[in-house]
Amino acid sequence: MSMKTLPLLFINLGGEMVYILDQRLRAQNIPELKSSKVLHDIVSTMFNKRFMDELFKPQTLYSKKAMRTVFDRLAHASIMRLNAASMDKLYDLMTMAIKYQVSLCLRPKDILLSTLNHMDAIRNYIEGAPNIRQQVDHIYRMLIETYVPMTPGECHLMRQTLMHFFQDMHIRVSIFLKDKVQSNNGRFVLPTSGQVPWGSEVPGVIRLFSDDGRTKNVEFPAGGSFTMTKKEGSFDMKGDRVTLLGTNMYSASRPVETSVIPSKTTTPSSDIDTSNPNPLAKAHLDLLSQLIGASLTSEKTEFRLNLFKTDEEENKAAAIRPIETAESQVVKIDASKKSKNAELSRIMGELSVDEGDDDGGNKGDDLLDLMDSA
Repeated sequence: MSMKTLPLLFINLGGEMVYILDQRLRAQNIPELKSSKVLHDIVSTMFNKRFMDELFKPQTLYSKKAMRTVFDRLAHASIMRLNAASMDKLYDLMTMAIKYQVSLCLRPKDILLSTLNHMDAIRNYIEGAPNIRQQVDHIYRMLIETYVPMTPGECHLMRQTLMHFFQDMHIRVSIFLKDKVQSNNGRFVLPTSGQVPWGSEVPGVIRLFSDDGRTKNVEFPAGGSFTMTKKEGSFDMKGDRVTLLGTNMYSASRPVETSVIPSKTTTPSSDIDTSNPNPLAKAHLDLLSQLIGASLTSEKTEFRLNLFKTDEEENKAAAIRPIETAESQVVKIDASKKSKNAELSRIMGELSVDEGDDDGGNKGDDLLDLMDSA
């Protein structure tokens, strides 16, 4: 698993969240002043320097549950409020869009180009806020310094890590269904023709080399229509990214709808909750909570945003939303009879942690202390 994947996942999901919220704010005729405040507050919190510096430290991905919690809190970092059903829908749209984009990357390093497309769009949203613009420019520099020097093998491992994160998510999205790039079971239909990755040749020729240095080309039917990629996308702060991956697919007047496949094929909440957590996730969530709390004002100007066409649709979605019980969040292990099982006793002994070693357990407290002293 790549230890540098988390910032890309967070920034790409955040970019899709901004796209969707912008579309819904315009669809519900929210005043421009309020809409700008919502997007500015979210981007400012998302790209807070202290939070992003922690996020860019090498670490494993969050669990699905922790990542969802991060964006749940981030979405409410402004005067906008979403109920549970709308938040579910928002996150479903975000995750499926990024899964599709990662699946379409012709080469692993194109993930960075998709991320830069998200960054370019976010920069356009905050043009009138110079303080937030400085935060965004700082993230550009961190992305370029961290990911541009990576080898193809490191980028491939990063793509594998992202695909592993998304592999059990199969949610039908109306835009994908209408474009016939998603089947009714929620799986994507990937093209077998089109452009080939930058630096590669169009398939259809076998090149043979003889001992005396002569070459012979043998042609064969490639089984598709392929074209060369004319140039590599720019990895600078500004430039032609070449690819459309990561751009706003809601810029046209299209409905933002999702429909969830039957629960028997979705990932149970217990599978999400019991995935191996990152020990830094709690610290980052604590930091994000502090940042969100500091960004909110005492103004009584909150408003509710609906990700559905009508309140009735939202209420229906809330009615069928699975109820998460306390039992589904707890894994119970009965170790009361460990004395009767020597092997179990040995394993339990290996899992014990020295009380004097608190490097991992106090990460959240250390991070909060750092904020208090700032």
